[in-house]
Amino acid sequence: MISSGQRAKLRSAAQALNPIFHIGKNGINENFVKDVDAALELHELIKISVLRNSDMNAKECMEALCADTGAEPVTAIGNKFVVYRRSTRDDVKHIEI
Repeated sequence: MISSGQRAKLRSAAQALNPIFHIGKNGINENFVKDVDAALELHELIKISVLRNSDMNAKECMEALCADTGAEPVTAIGNKFVVYRRSTRDDVKHIEI
């Protein structure tokens, strides 16, 4: 669990990020979860966009992905959301929060 101060630092760092995944009408499936899991191992902090044709909103998608990947929710604004999970890899530059 991250504190509100840590969440604020992550929100600030996420402003410069572009979404690397898009959730559409197919929603969140097993392969999508695997891809997000791999991206979290490499980047720790990722932004995801929810398309208009999706059946879920950004907050619902964020909660579902966090449950499936063990990530921490950072923020959900409009049709985008940000999640964080500390990487277990040593060759990744860790985000200091």
